[in-house]
Amino acid sequence: MELFSSFAPSSFDFQMALLAIILMTLGTLYVLGFLSFNLNPWKKLPQGSSFIGDFIGFHTAMKAGKNGEWIRSRIRKYGPVFKSCVMGSHIAILTGQSGNKFILTTSDGIASDDAPAVTTILGRKSLIGVEGSRHKLLKGAVMNMLKPERLQKFIGEMNSSIQRLLLQELEGKDSVKLVSLSRRVIFAVTCTIVLGLPEDSVGENSLRLEDLLTTSQGLIALPFNIPGMLFAKACKARAKICKVIYNIIMARKLKMEEEKTCSQDDIVASFINIRDEEGKPLSDEEIVDNLLTLLIASNDTTSSLLSMFLRHLGNDAHVYNQVFEEQKEVAKAREGSPVDGKLIWNETQSMKYSWRVAQEIMRFSPPSVGNFRIATKDMKYGGFDIPKGWRMLWVASPTHNDPDIFEEPEKFNPSRFEGPSIAPFTYVPFGGGVRICPGNGFARTTVLLVIHHLLTNYRWTPMIHDEPISTNPVPFPAMDLPVKLHPIVDKFSS
Repeated sequence: MELFSSFAPSSFDFQMALLAIILMTLGTLYVLGFLSFNLNPWKKLPQGSSFIGDFIGFHTAMKAGKNGEWIRSRIRKYGPVFKSCVMGSHIAILTGQSGNKFILTTSDGIASDDAPAVTTILGRKSLIGVEGSRHKLLKGAVMNMLKPERLQKFIGEMNSSIQRLLLQELEGKDSVKLVSLSRRVIFAVTCTIVLGLPEDSVGENSLRLEDLLTTSQGLIALPFNIPGMLFAKACKARAKICKVIYNIIMARKLKMEEEKTCSQDDIVASFINIRDEEGKPLSDEEIVDNLLTLLIASNDTTSSLLSMFLRHLGNDAHVYNQVFEEQKEVAKAREGSPVDGKLIWNETQSMKYSWRVAQEIMRFSPPSVGNFRIATKDMKYGGFDIPKGWRMLWVASPTHNDPDIFEEPEKFNPSRFEGPSIAPFTYVPFGGGVRICPGNGFARTTVLLVIHHLLTNYRWTPMIHDEPISTNPVPFPAMDLPVKLHPIVDKFSS
């Protein structure tokens, strides 16, 4: 299958020749982009800046975790709607509540981005890239699996799995890198609980976290399949993962045919069982693409939120103490109680302050920085013309840092989420509208369970105070968040 293809190594001379071609192509694109930006016959294009300056500036800001500041500097210069070439093509960046809503809810004239890197890495049949009835069908299957009623059914298994994983990872250790820990725990829980993959399918000889991380990096890489470059490595890692997923699907289908049913209640079975409006099942390619997309999305966004949560707790003693007191009360209430799904679900729902902290962390560092869509026809927005073929980008940071929406936005204040509901499309850490992330409930439940078991068993001291943040493509502590561990002998002590 095409999904499983890899790339043959090339000679150094061949690589250098390809590099020269790439540089010449980029130079040509810059000239053409400059001319089309400035000689376009449209009456009123958004204002903006050059290809080279924006491309370098934006990606430098991303690596430094300052992409929000970069966006705000452009808003001050050009206004809430401006053009750019941050990904090597024409982009209209629409900011503010109305910009978010326009991109996230408009279906007539706006479609999923067809960027080569995204299409290649996630697949042609991914939920991210399809529209209309197909998007509704696929998203419905995911949301049905991850809705609160379903999460409540397997939260007991999630809880036990997280306890066991943390014990395996931390027993006997006096230090740990919390970003790597977060990634490994989230990856294992996603694979075994949500996707229903057998535990022996997650490891060195099958599904590997390292391959998933490499694949994810390909989403923001220049789409050149040159051996040794990031995109080629991502494609090769993708092929490995897809082959494992394909084999799991085939084994599951065989089992279902033999048993005439499926006893497992997971997303793999859901994808196999669903039918479209014509009564046809999903193709194997669709199932593979969407399982891969779920793996990448859940691992990246949930691991990011958890890592940023742990970073903040290590730097803010006041917030740490309040979260710890809440988790201590939950642990006390559980003593002597039977552990079942309903009880644990109610416990996570009672962690109100802890989740407000998570919400405030996502206001500062949203796991979904933004997303691209593409204009399929000539459009108008905010008094500007947006030509067919231009990409449009919504970004979370402008509304998250708007003092008219969040009072004193520079201050960390979880209590701002205690009051009435925030206006739609102003707080968008997981997107919004029909494009909202269907796994946000899973992210909340998993993060709160990990926080509970960590805080009631360990304290930690950061080895790098106020560790910088890097966004690539989601925010993480840049140095892997190394800490010194201090086991709590009596978890109910203060």
